[in-house]
Amino acid sequence: MKAIRTDIPEVLLLEPKVFGDARGWFFEAYNRRAFREATGVDVEFVQDNHSRSAKHVLRGLHYQIRQPQGKLVRVTAGEVFDVSVDLRRGSATFARWVGVALSAESKRAVWVPPGFAHGFVVVSEFAEVQYKTTDYYAPEHERVLLWNDPALAIAWPLAGESVLNDRDRRGARLAEAEIFA
Repeated sequence: MKAIRTDIPEVLLLEPKVFGDARGWFFEAYNRRAFREATGVDVEFVQDNHSRSAKHVLRGLHYQIRQPQGKLVRVTAGEVFDVSVDLRRGSATFARWVGVALSAESKRAVWVPPGFAHGFVVVSEFAEVQYKTTDYYAPEHERVLLWNDPALAIAWPLAGESVLNDRDRRGARLAEAEIFA
């Protein structure tokens, strides 16, 4: 596994070693020891999530103000543009975002540390996203940052109208959002 630092150094793009031959391919989607050695991060994942979404569906930007979740995100079908927003008040990259393309074809994953809002938009006809979390889902602590807040100026690759649920449509602007100390 190779860890590639993004413009926000704690958000890491992970490239697995893929072994292919005439039969197809194989790779380890997750190996705790390899993850720790490549990233310097030693975490325990407690929950796996899997979603399927149609083209233009935008999910996010989600975070938990208590029980913050680190996420290891990968795409098993299709392609998404995946976004992480730093909500750690004391961070040198506070209120900055980084976006990466994740696809089933590339087999790459992204590590989103606790303290970040996370979301994605589907750019293929559909996409399946699987991610591991370092803490359990706690709906009472979940918050939504407004995906199109001008203060963030996220360059979502939208070719048409995005499809959102009501909760994501009503997210809080950064100026009013609860953030991490």
